[in-house]
Amino acid sequence: MTRFFEKIAYPLALIFLIELTAVSLGSMIMFFETTYASVTSSSNAFHIISKYQNTVQNELMAIKNSKKETLLFVGDIMLSRAVASRINSIGKGDPRFPFLESANFLHSADLTFGNLEGPISSRGKNQGSIYSFRDDPDVVEGLKFAGFDVLSTANNHIFDWGREALMDTDTLLRAGGITPIGTGRNYDEANSPAIFDLSGTKIAFLAYTNLYPKTLEADATNPGISDFDTEHIKKAIEEARKRADIVIVSFHWGIEYRKTATEEQQKLAHEFIDAGADLVIGHHPHVPEEIEKYKGGWVAYSLGNFIFDQNFSKETMGGIAIRAVVENKKIISFNPISISINSNFQPVPLEL
Repeated sequence: MTRFFEKIAYPLALIFLIELTAVSLGSMIMFFETTYASVTSSSNAFHIISKYQNTVQNELMAIKNSKKETLLFVGDIMLSRAVASRINSIGKGDPRFPFLESANFLHSADLTFGNLEGPISSRGKNQGSIYSFRDDPDVVEGLKFAGFDVLSTANNHIFDWGREALMDTDTLLRAGGITPIGTGRNYDEANSPAIFDLSGTKIAFLAYTNLYPKTLEADATNPGISDFDTEHIKKAIEEARKRADIVIVSFHWGIEYRKTATEEQQKLAHEFIDAGADLVIGHHPHVPEEIEKYKGGWVAYSLGNFIFDQNFSKETMGGIAIRAVVENKKIISFNPISISINSNFQPVPLEL
């Protein structure tokens, strides 16, 4: 972070102060209150984020010298297939390799979240898809090195190698000090919020996907994913609200490669915020979708990819991260940061 402030943040802050004479205070306030619209591709995300980069960097310096807390959200993380090949060849088997360009960025937050696309295990049975993912257990060391605190495992790849691999994922992540959400050994575990305490501010995470049949949901005696029933989710949000100051819902949903949210996504996001959620964080389309402010909450419909080997398009070789700032137990800002994935499938944040 020292290199970042010396080379980027301080010069940008100087430019910002010069430009501030031409910008009204009202316009600055509007920035934090206005919806980010039409984040529809990596290039478009870059355009939108670049437009407000000075504000983001200025805010970072203010956070550094304040009692504010920061939350960081990134998109899909897939550590098998060609990514595993790069780890083993160029990275010489070092599980930290995918995160060498992003670890400082991820550690800059007080709490860091991502979506883990697939199980971590050396066991289980391939369920038959040509797109079945399974990460080597060593990847946990890389995820720890990167600074992840909480990972959603409620997605359409967590069952790629069956329930045995799903449960290994839970065990291995927890042993590594990382909290999985959205799956569990039984219904209660899969549907209970993960609650973190940041300097007295309690933050609850819930995670869901609507891309699996009900038969793969956890029940009283069988492991599985969380219960995707809209009314049950809203009740879970209301209950989490009683225990936490901030409630965050992670949702694996939408249509792959679609650059705007569907009407169903919008309807669900609004219902969840109406029920008491502060943030709804989406993933699955593999490309960024729009960011919206709705009433008192924020929705990032899709963050796109963070680590993935989908090098067939520019849009899939990147995404956005979100930095949310917490002050006085409330989210006071929600800012996007562009992520580019290099040829070694390593995410490179714009601000580095």
